[in-house]
Amino acid sequence: TVAAAAAVMGVDPDQIIKSVLFLADDAPVLVVNNGLARVAWKRLADYLEVSRRRLKTAVPDQVLAITGYPVGAVPPFGHKAPLRTVVDTAVYNHPIVYGGGGEVHALMHLSTTELRRIVGHETAPLSE
Repeated sequence: TVAAAAAVMGVDPDQIIKSVLFLADDAPVLVVNNGLARVAWKRLADYLEVSRRRLKTAVPDQVLAITGYPVGAVPPFGHKAPLRTVVDTAVYNHPIVYGGGGEVHALMHLSTTELRRIVGHETAPLSE
């Protein structure tokens, strides 16, 4: 869990980030968000300019097929193919974050400057 990971790392739970794969009109979109925050579906749908009904979370088999990683281990980058990635603006409130490291029991230590450099500058306020 986010709380357990934060306790082990000795950091604020908001420094644990999660990468959640959505399908917007069947096109994959990765959302990077603070671990305890929930994605506001309507905000995401509006940002992506799709109806809320056309937005789905990818099921575990889809996540593995699209990213190359199982649910719970998806890093914010380094996928089988480049993915459109939208980072919640709150992620950048911390200089250092920890995210999926490619397997369930691994975390990646990452500066948010490096995260932005790698995934691009697409950000939006997507948290509830």
